[in-house]
Amino acid sequence: MMVNPSPGVLYVLVCGSPMARDVGILVALAQDEGWEVCVITTPDGRKFVDVAALQAQTGHPVRSSYKSPGDPDVLPAATAMIVAPATVNTVNKWAAGITDTLVLGLLVEAYGYGVPISVVPYTNKVMALHPSLHESVAKLRDWGVHVLYGDEYCRLGGPGQTDRFRGQFPWRRALQAVSGAVTTAAGRVEPGAVS
Repeated sequence: MMVNPSPGVLYVLVCGSPMARDVGILVALAQDEGWEVCVITTPDGRKFVDVAALQAQTGHPVRSSYKSPGDPDVLPAATAMIVAPATVNTVNKWAAGITDTLVLGLLVEAYGYGVPISVVPYTNKVMALHPSLHESVAKLRDWGVHVLYGDEYCRLGGPGQTDRFRGQFPWRRALQAVSGAVTTAAGRVEPGAVS
């Protein structure tokens, strides 16, 4: 029997959204495929997740802030990244190259290293009307990011009503997008030691 090699290290980057409460689903799906998973959250994303449960599930600390200069890296280098859920704030700052959170710093570095990324932007349908979001999504797609955004991926609720679509969140599709990119890039991508 032939054993498939591990696809590598997957960084799951989580923003402040009610959908973030279910990120353990993505972690489990990725682990079932052989990924070593590390979870990194924005400061607001950390408010929505069960840090202790995710640390137990992954075997890695859940990071939310930059390390101090001279401190060793506590996570292995990423082979691929998934940003889910990605807030309007994170999507717009990422497209602008702003690195004021660890999540954004990792995403900006990942572009330079050629790390495959999939992202699931998620917000309420009123905020989704803002032109900056659409411009940012278009930029990310132009840069080769696998963007899963629109009703074909997950419907948006009104303000305060996004929870009603939690069961439809495309965790599996986000993983499929990045797994396909890693398979396609095998032998060409050298993951960087992002910190």
